[in-house]
Amino acid sequence: MLNLLGQRFQLCDAITRRGMLRVGALSFGGLTLADLLRHKAQAREAGRPVKGTSVILLWLAGGPSHIDMYDLKPSAPAEFRGEFRPIETNVPGIQISEHLPRQAAIMDKLAIVRSGTHTNAGHGMGSQWMRTGYQPTLEVNDNIYPSCGSIVARLRGANVPGIPPYVTLPRAQAFAKAAYVGASYNPFSPESDPNSDGFEVRNLRVPGRIDADRLHRRWALFGDLDDLRRDLDTSGAIAGLDKFYADALEMVTNDKARQAFDIKQEDARLREEYGRNDFGQSCLLARRLVEAGVTFVSVQAGRGWDTHGDNFNELKKNLLPVYDQAFAALVTDINRRGLDDRVLVVVMGEFGRTPRINPAAGRDHRPGAMSVVYAGGGLKMGQVIGSTDSRAEYPTSRPCSPGCLLATMYQVLGIDIHHTFYDPAQRPMPVLSEGRAIEELV
Repeated sequence: MLNLLGQRFQLCDAITRRGMLRVGALSFGGLTLADLLRHKAQAREAGRPVKGTSVILLWLAGGPSHIDMYDLKPSAPAEFRGEFRPIETNVPGIQISEHLPRQAAIMDKLAIVRSGTHTNAGHGMGSQWMRTGYQPTLEVNDNIYPSCGSIVARLRGANVPGIPPYVTLPRAQAFAKAAYVGASYNPFSPESDPNSDGFEVRNLRVPGRIDADRLHRRWALFGDLDDLRRDLDTSGAIAGLDKFYADALEMVTNDKARQAFDIKQEDARLREEYGRNDFGQSCLLARRLVEAGVTFVSVQAGRGWDTHGDNFNELKKNLLPVYDQAFAALVTDINRRGLDDRVLVVVMGEFGRTPRINPAAGRDHRPGAMSVVYAGGGLKMGQVIGSTDSRAEYPTSRPCSPGCLLATMYQVLGIDIHHTFYDPAQRPMPVLSEGRAIEELV
């Protein structure tokens, strides 16, 4: 028996470093090391997701109040628990807010992670951490690291040619860009309200005076004239823009993208089911887009989740009714269409909110604990993962970092979180520097 001693600590796959080095003739119970690795690879292969998987991210910008939505503490003192009460869901033993009744009725199709956590209470830095898996060291207004949507666009591309791989709805979003993976992997955005009667996606039509053949000839001429500039480019920016222009040309010269964005094709009753507002119709449009071949859609869920003042009125009168209706309708629609094995919906914001109610009847920033919700994607639904202390301030079990939360999403998409890019300083940057998929879900 060869025993290569070292410090004992557990790896993310639950094998201790010492256990990995303690081998008998390089074998494990009669299996050689090669056999062990082969079996591990076969297990990964068997667990790969269905081809054509996609993600819809519902982004609750500002920081949703976990203690008023998914992690209520009815036994806490009044200055912590607030005025909302928990209600039973259709899964025995799981309770959520009384102001989320539609989600309570479909809890068997949801999974709540109550133990999301990180350490940055700034909107910009918290958002970047949650959307990239990397903690920035300074407050900025743009991506230092590539957003998860851009990673997906780069490594997976669109599920159907001629369709954008990554879309933000209804407009561009902060910290949703590609950074060093290349400008061509920034999201496409309609920059228009899909609930409007005049909703139209800009730049998806060839100008009436130019036919498609003429447009292709112009593209060829552009390429010829740009050779010198491309030869001089050392950053790769021009190559990225070339791909961007080529993708844009493909989109405007076929009907696939235009048809996918045509929400008016949906039945009026279904549109009412989602809610006739920008968030509800953006969720419906997101479902249309993933059906058409978009791989990643990020939907901005309202603009008022930063409830420093009048938290309870803002939630119960404005934010939660719209959100509850749209999210429940999206999950129900996805399941009704048999898409739940290949479409994952993720709900999160940049952090949670403080359990102690402030003098303005609001809650402030709290990155120490937050709730994240998953639906579909072939994951195990109808459960709550993790827990927090009696005041919902810190996780007491199963803490999940931004890396863990994103790794779960990447696993559904079949993306290798160890794939390495290089930043502008040519430092190797893996998709995620920490975290593993949440075992209870996968």
